[in-house]
Amino acid sequence: MKGFISSVMLILIFSSCFDPEPFTPEQEAHLNFEQELRVHVENYLFEAEKRGIDVSERISEVQGVINEINDDNVAGTCTWHSQSPNEIVIDESFWNNASSLYREFVVFHELGHCVQDRGHREDQFTNGNCVSIMASGVGNCRTAYSTSTREAYLDELFNPTEF
Repeated sequence: MKGFISSVMLILIFSSCFDPEPFTPEQEAHLNFEQELRVHVENYLFEAEKRGIDVSERISEVQGVINEINDDNVAGTCTWHSQSPNEIVIDESFWNNASSLYREFVVFHELGHCVQDRGHREDQFTNGNCVSIMASGVGNCRTAYSTSTREAYLDELFNPTEF
């Protein structure tokens, strides 16, 4: 038994001397986002990959927090920085009152700005619904993001030239 314990101790000592494997861009991206945002970041990466779009390197250059935004009717912001990571801020009051689907909508919208360099897109379908998840929310179109429209909105988010 004494020999077994000594062997285990030696293995633990030697294994602790090796450098850990470096993080992949996807793992690195998770470090830059508050815990509550990470599930939506993972879903964004998954949905992009599903459509043949690799955003893992760009997303590792973005950080995200939940904090109060003092502007009325603003659920999230993306700020570009030349000297530091782009930053997404999701309004804390919005976050505390929104459904998971609407949280996803806002996080994906802000990632569209900060990761894909997408601007706002205000056009609408004939029924008045917004064509894009990238609508500003202050235009004339109605946001119609739901479980039944999610796939179409995400197709447009990751492949806007096809719409």
